[in-house]
Amino acid sequence: MDPKDIEYFRSLLNDMLTEAQQKGDLTLEELSGGNEMFADPADRATAESDRAFTLRIRDRERRLIKKVKEALQRIEDGTFGQCEECGEDISINRLKARPVTRLCINCKAKQEMAESQRGN
Repeated sequence: MDPKDIEYFRSLLNDMLTEAQQKGDLTLEELSGGNEMFADPADRATAESDRAFTLRIRDRERRLIKKVKEALQRIEDGTFGQCEECGEDISINRLKARPVTRLCINCKAKQEMAESQRGN
């Protein structure tokens, strides 16, 4: 991968990281105001459902932040864009679609096939 591509992905990943961290901060602010008392059990159930949904979003953002940081570390290590399974280069189009990926499309397809066979 040429240096221009590396800088493109570094910038893209840094932007993703900033956005995910901002969303995570907003989610935490939403959660901090959740100590209301409800006279109606239906209102309480709705609030608890909303809180559970917010926590799932926060967990998803936390996992994305971890993956983005790992991808940035791979850029620093010089291994970004190399499949961890077969060692081949991951296509630029795949990296543009999913910049945090660790596997080329062929290895990912094999992994998903194996997972689906285990699930049956």
